[in-house]
Amino acid sequence: MKMMANKEKVKKNKKETKHSSLIIKWVSIVSLTITVSFIIFSVIIYSTVSQQTLIQQEQTSNRVVQTLQTQLQSISEELQISNVVPALSPSTRRILNGGPNISGSADSRESNNAFNDALVSSISNPDISVGVYNLHREVVFANGSTTPKLESFSGDIKYKKVNTKGNGSSLITYSRIRSTKNNKLIGYVVVANKMTNYNRLMHNLLRWMLLISVFSILLFTLISYFVVKDVVNPIKNISAVAKKVNEDPNSNVRIENLNRDDELQELSTSLNLMLDRMQRYIDQQKEFVSDVSHELRTPVAVIEGHLGMLKRWGKDDPEILDESIDASLQEADRMKHLIQEMLDLTRAEQIDVQYPNAVTNVNEVLRRVAGDMAMVHNDFNIQLDMDDLPADTKIQMYSSHLEQVLIILIDNGIKYSTDLKQINISAGVSEQIVSIMVQDFGEGISEEDKTKIFNRFYRVDKARTREKGGNGLGLSIAQKLVSSYHGEISVDSVQGQGSQFKISFPVLSKAKAEELEKLDNERKKKDLPSGILS
Repeated sequence: MKMMANKEKVKKNKKETKHSSLIIKWVSIVSLTITVSFIIFSVIIYSTVSQQTLIQQEQTSNRVVQTLQTQLQSISEELQISNVVPALSPSTRRILNGGPNISGSADSRESNNAFNDALVSSISNPDISVGVYNLHREVVFANGSTTPKLESFSGDIKYKKVNTKGNGSSLITYSRIRSTKNNKLIGYVVVANKMTNYNRLMHNLLRWMLLISVFSILLFTLISYFVVKDVVNPIKNISAVAKKVNEDPNSNVRIENLNRDDELQELSTSLNLMLDRMQRYIDQQKEFVSDVSHELRTPVAVIEGHLGMLKRWGKDDPEILDESIDASLQEADRMKHLIQEMLDLTRAEQIDVQYPNAVTNVNEVLRRVAGDMAMVHNDFNIQLDMDDLPADTKIQMYSSHLEQVLIILIDNGIKYSTDLKQINISAGVSEQIVSIMVQDFGEGISEEDKTKIFNRFYRVDKARTREKGGNGLGLSIAQKLVSSYHGEISVDSVQGQGSQFKISFPVLSKAKAEELEKLDNERKKKDLPSGILS
């Protein structure tokens, strides 16, 4: 016992591990999707901000280059210290040599020039380093102790972004200087922009994006865990129910209400309906076998008794021989009708599968059945009253099944009729409900029997019913057919005066009837062999 308990425990742990791994798998997928999406989003944002900020830094370097060019383009010869220095204002020279923006001297004119000088304003940024070169690549002027180096470049201007380990990125701008007097190349200008603000901005942006990304991924992973768990748990329950039903088809276990308004709730409801239908089919099979075996026992015993008697001595007596043969044939015929009725009853419980879109004209079926029964039972007066029934009244029902119900009710009235051999059939429509009444003037049904007459194999008078060939299944078949088409059947009876059976069905609108007839025709075409339509 202890070993079996351990095995069950191991089996349970394996199942829990399997379900947990499923949750982990889905959470991993969701987390990976979120991570990749966030990385892509972060790269796009980072690249966009970097590009826009870099454009601003290029514009700053351009202003310095353009100001220097404006000051030096008036020189007609190669740039030299002797002609460059006079071209630059005193304030500019002071700034280029690392001095303050404004002179400390009492000369207010020079101080004002410092504020008004465009070049001074351009290169006052501490990130800017300037180098002026002649045609021999010799430094003519430099800003501060660090002079940006001149490199070979094509065109009149070139931008180069340099990444320095530990110092971030810097922007180097190379430009040619041409004289406005003779359009000759007289020198070069190199402007180095350390881009301190750019580096600080991108560093902070990267740091914050990493922090936000990590926090968001963790948050969304946690949320996805609960979301996935909320989805996986119902699936686990559905799977568990499916396994139990597979192990025991007779199990009544069903999926519990998930209390959610989504596809999983629809799935669980559909599966429960499917399981209920399967259970009904299993119960029908059991009832069929049980009822048939019970009802066939008597005729089989009768036939067996007569055959045994004939085998022993009855075959020598012509009278006994004829009587036994007639009795056996009668019981065999009874068995045939019983089996057919049982099959009809079983098929009546599968109407929604076999005839989902069938439409019937009630007026036509009533006239046909009343005429046929009057011809077969010419000793009965079968009256038909359809004054309150429109000619185009249609219901959702297979026409043969409506005929079968009417025949069962009329035949039942004929069997139990006494002196007055009359059957009244009437029909009418009220509030979109068609009602059909079949009235006889026979023995009637007691209050006790009225609650049982629709049960299988129930006979009001078993002795007389057996004599008339009844098996007690007719009204059961009628009730099952009517209820399968969402109709109602009832009986009102007084003993000694007769009975009136009433069946009711919803009336179809013209549009609904046309829609169902179209679907039914399409279904029939699909069910036909290909050679029939050709």
